[in-house]
Amino acid sequence: MRRRAAALAVPFCAVLLAVSSCGSIPEDWKTPAFLQSDEEELDERLPTVTGEVGEEPELEFPDIAPPEEQISGVIHENDEGEGELIRADDMLLAHIVDYQWTAKGEYEKTQSTYEAGAPVVLQLEQMGEELTSDLVDQRVGSRVEYVFPPQDPEEAAAMGQPEPEPGASVSVVDVKDRFGKGETVSGEQTTDGGDGLPTAKDEGSDEPEISVPEGDPPEDLESVQLIEGDGPEVEAEQQLIVQYTGVTWDEGEVFDSTWSRDGAPATFAIGAGQVIEGWDEGLVGENVGSRVMLAVPEDMAYGGEDAQQSGQDNPEGALVFVVDILGAVDVATPEEQASEDGEDEDDGGDSGGEE
Repeated sequence: MRRRAAALAVPFCAVLLAVSSCGSIPEDWKTPAFLQSDEEELDERLPTVTGEVGEEPELEFPDIAPPEEQISGVIHENDEGEGELIRADDMLLAHIVDYQWTAKGEYEKTQSTYEAGAPVVLQLEQMGEELTSDLVDQRVGSRVEYVFPPQDPEEAAAMGQPEPEPGASVSVVDVKDRFGKGETVSGEQTTDGGDGLPTAKDEGSDEPEISVPEGDPPEDLESVQLIEGDGPEVEAEQQLIVQYTGVTWDEGEVFDSTWSRDGAPATFAIGAGQVIEGWDEGLVGENVGSRVMLAVPEDMAYGGEDAQQSGQDNPEGALVFVVDILGAVDVATPEEQASEDGEDEDDGGDSGGEE
């Protein structure tokens, strides 16, 4: 499905530790924020977070020096029973707001996905338990706060990273949605395809079985909506979250499938040249929640002999895909993020405390 390798999701640790430039979390400052007693309490060193989940939070910092150990805690538990429970192998859609806490009474906001208008995709299996423990078994709609001390300068230099900022970095994570292994779109499949095109029966939550008819593939891209979703329309340069299966037209053999990876959804930018042209052309304009079958001609797939030039074992010829569009997320471009960061600097950033 992919034309070239790309960073298709933001690793959780990279997001949360972007300010502190910390690549690993030393054992001596992994301190849980919840005190294990009859009643769970937040560590008093955590900044106070206010505001509704789904809106940018406001932080009030305690009148102390930044902690020298990692602390974290669940600021808001969505206990209304409406949000789905987060599992350890989920992919999350989350908003993140970062602050740098440099000294007693000195702090400033460094980045916000709320300001960028673009939540990030986080893959929980790519992060350690010290980052997941406060998220797993919470419900979508929960809010978690993390405080990280700076990385040791010598460790940063050894890893080729810039000198860490002084003080601690603070991250507030609002969980907006989750996508689990084996997840498929809901809704009734109204057609299996056919009429000269491949067919794919509705297999429920199992991998679809694609049957390719005899004869030559279509010369142009063909798209069949098997299930009509009622979500927003997919736009170019959004990040998609999908389940998919792909077969070759000539042999009808599966060559790529999220189901072969335990049904873990895939994520990538659409309409941005990161995937084959047939996907860029065939999925933009579809609705989230749809199941789409694409019959992709060779010149919109990996090509003929060119399919092997990338060093990857890409199939030649026409291809057929069945794609479940689970989600579509706006992504802030580096230029947009740089512009927002510049505006923050002009405004002096968000700071507080003693003068």
